[in-house]
Amino acid sequence: MLFESHRSHLHAVAYRMLGSANEADDAVQEAWLRLNRADTSEVANFGGWLTTVVSRVCLDMLRARRSRGEEALDAEVAEPMADTNSDPEQEALLADSVGVALLVVLGTLSPAERVAFVLHDVFDLPFDEIAPIVDRTPDAARQLASRARRRVRGGETTSSFDLQSQRVVVDAFLAALRAGDFEGLLAVLDPDVLVRMDAGAPGARREFRGAANWARGATAAFSRFAPFVQPALVNGSVGLVFAPGGKLSRALTFTLANGRIAEVEIITDRDRLQRLDLSVLDG
Repeated sequence: MLFESHRSHLHAVAYRMLGSANEADDAVQEAWLRLNRADTSEVANFGGWLTTVVSRVCLDMLRARRSRGEEALDAEVAEPMADTNSDPEQEALLADSVGVALLVVLGTLSPAERVAFVLHDVFDLPFDEIAPIVDRTPDAARQLASRARRRVRGGETTSSFDLQSQRVVVDAFLAALRAGDFEGLLAVLDPDVLVRMDAGAPGARREFRGAANWARGATAAFSRFAPFVQPALVNGSVGLVFAPGGKLSRALTFTLANGRIAEVEIITDRDRLQRLDLSVLDG
């Protein structure tokens, strides 16, 4: 069937717009249902027609999500996946292929901004084709994508040298976490590192002092979440975001001193997460 030859492309479009593999499946299925109800005998560009249909479906889903007041955050921060019906391995592969940080930042955009940005910047659709999807003029669609682009790229207030030096340390920290490398963590942590966590289980410890003290627990706690952790700009500095299923559930910010991490703040509070200025790091 002709539809099947376009399914993977449609799923890629829907996943970038929705940030959820299951919701992307639903959007593609809805596009298939609409195809079966439509007369496509005069459609010249079948792939373009399907992309338009699935984009409109995704836009409706994003608007419905917002109108219901759904949180873009996962309340269960202790669990690696927000959607228990998802395949964690498949979701991790999808998130890694798109970029966890990009999915998180896209989640901060308005539905129309997200659709315009994804269609133009990711899939190279011209604005005259995007305009009717988002119910705007081509110039207005261009402005939507431009605003989204500024949010995605960000980082204009921090020098590239500072970001590069921060990135080296944070990347080493993340590599050690992913490998469960206790000695590697100690190498990038100040011996007297202070770690704060703003929320957690009742009675849970909110503050840790000392590299060895924290590193032992961190290697175990973060290792299974590693596929969903990625560097990102957090309030203009290099940090880490943890986003199972593309949904932000915690962020780590760092204070560096003498090439090591002197302070770590683990942010899990929903309101604080929503107020963070997040953008994607280059490279």
